[in-house]
Amino acid sequence: MQRTKLTWPPSDREPTDLTSDELLELVREQRAEVLGEGGDTVRLVRFAFDARRRVRAWKLDVEVGGSDELDVLQRVGALPAADAGPPVLGDGDEGAGLDSGVQAVSPDGQESVDPAGAALEGSSAATPTGRRMVVVGSGPAGLFCALELARAGVRVTVLERGFDVQRRRRDLARLHRGEAVDPDSNYCHGEGGAGTYSDGKLYARSGRNEDIQRVLRELVDHGAPSAILQSWRPHIGSNILPKVVTAMRETLIGLGGEVRFGARATELVVEERPSETPVRRVVGVRFVQRSSADDERDGPVSEQELACDGVVVATGHSALDALLMLDAAGAPLVPKGFAMGLRIEHPQGWLDDLQYGGLRKTCKLPAAFFELVTERKSRGVYSFCMCPGGFMVPASTAPDRMVINGMSLSRRDSPFANSGVVVAVQPEDLAGGKGMRWGAAKLLRAAADGGAELLPEGKLGRLAEGWLPDAPDPWAGLAIQRALEFQAARWAGGDNRGPAQRADHFAAGAGQVSEPLATSYQAGLVGVDLARELPRGLSERLRAGVRHFDGQLPGFAGPDGQLVGVESRTSSPVRVERDARTLASPGVAGLYPAGEGAGYAGGIVSAALDGRRVAAAVLAQLVG
Repeated sequence: MQRTKLTWPPSDREPTDLTSDELLELVREQRAEVLGEGGDTVRLVRFAFDARRRVRAWKLDVEVGGSDELDVLQRVGALPAADAGPPVLGDGDEGAGLDSGVQAVSPDGQESVDPAGAALEGSSAATPTGRRMVVVGSGPAGLFCALELARAGVRVTVLERGFDVQRRRRDLARLHRGEAVDPDSNYCHGEGGAGTYSDGKLYARSGRNEDIQRVLRELVDHGAPSAILQSWRPHIGSNILPKVVTAMRETLIGLGGEVRFGARATELVVEERPSETPVRRVVGVRFVQRSSADDERDGPVSEQELACDGVVVATGHSALDALLMLDAAGAPLVPKGFAMGLRIEHPQGWLDDLQYGGLRKTCKLPAAFFELVTERKSRGVYSFCMCPGGFMVPASTAPDRMVINGMSLSRRDSPFANSGVVVAVQPEDLAGGKGMRWGAAKLLRAAADGGAELLPEGKLGRLAEGWLPDAPDPWAGLAIQRALEFQAARWAGGDNRGPAQRADHFAAGAGQVSEPLATSYQAGLVGVDLARELPRGLSERLRAGVRHFDGQLPGFAGPDGQLVGVESRTSSPVRVERDARTLASPGVAGLYPAGEGAGYAGGIVSAALDGRRVAAAVLAQLVG
């Protein structure tokens, strides 16, 4: 068994279109020395396109070995099948990756999603343990954690404040028509979490490769295209991921688990146990149950309570009320770094021509992308969540705020490319004199004067008056984040419209504002001088970063690009502390913070990995 690298020129096919015989012929041409005397079989392990001008070719990693040897690896799941490749949904929908059920979910919300999903064949729970866990949140961390617990025989109930993928899709369509956001069902909250309808990228910068592969294989087993096991930039797409998430939910139910939609956790039930360390232990969850009917968005709710042996809180990075719930239960919270900025949009054709030199016009190549990073005034400025061939979407969780995000379908065939361009924000940037110079106090006062409810009264202190804490504070980052979102909505006039400025005008910072360019953002854009309106700590660094990136990608800061605000939900400004060994809260026994909202992940894969780690820690405590 040997792994070797091959080069393949661009053509009207992709690497996943190559047969084993064609791969074997490539090995004979380029790396004949790795072949045996006969019976060799070749499997594609990973592929990437090298877009450097002097190369512009596919790079393939393949496994070469005897057919028996590779068959064994295939059976144990170490390699995909020889003919593995994304199945076809139907004529004219190449690469959709499913054989039935999901149609493309464009931002107009017109196409449908079949909510039905089959449980994974062969999934079965271990002997029931008699223990019960509640998992708050059905994003990647919560869903992967719940599956692992259920497979070990634990009774699991998932409480999801939002709704299933089909109801959620209809709520998203309302946003694109300028209607008010449902605080519980939006691009951030709902089945599958923020990633379900926000692109489905599966990149991970940390974690062991074998652990990442287990996460990817779980997704493939539930309907994701098998090409994600081989691609250097795996991506499912927002038209496929809802079906995958639905299938995972059905597997969980088949294992004896339960999922309750429209169930927003409001309080952790904690008992004092003086004989234990820590003395406080979580024994239940109180939650508000909503109706899932479309015509009951403001309908009656019921207050309920679930007793349990422990709670995993995996609510994502946009649930302030979950952080308040954790704080009230005694879980320690600390500030952490995050990032905020804008989202930039360009014609996809500009980027394709720049990266591929026109090859995409005649060859089958993925929509071109970029990853950009620099540093300005000791803070990173970088691209974030780049969506080639994608759409910009409204991602706020409150009617009086504006948040922009990006998504793309599996085919990435929109005529636009968009990406966040954000600045790193450290807790000390928002405290004392440094915070004043950053512009934090001015931003807080402006938002408060406009009527923003930044934080509950008990946590707000004098922040609304522009008084900054002398030292980093866990609530300051949240207040700044919410103030920026509130101001962005005011700049554009509300109704989910986005404030926009042409890239060249923003980079120059001379006060020029023109009519917004053509865009993928359906709720509409309004011309705003973002260079002036943004806090100084963001504006100066962003403008310098955009100019720097224009030197790497000519036209990045040109008249065909535009910046839209604000990209503020890159990660949580708060970390919920947990014990390094048990992963439980050091202040409350049986309480396990997990995923992005707790500050331990940043994306689908890293959140899923953290969910699995937390499940293992829970099982170690529950069943030994």
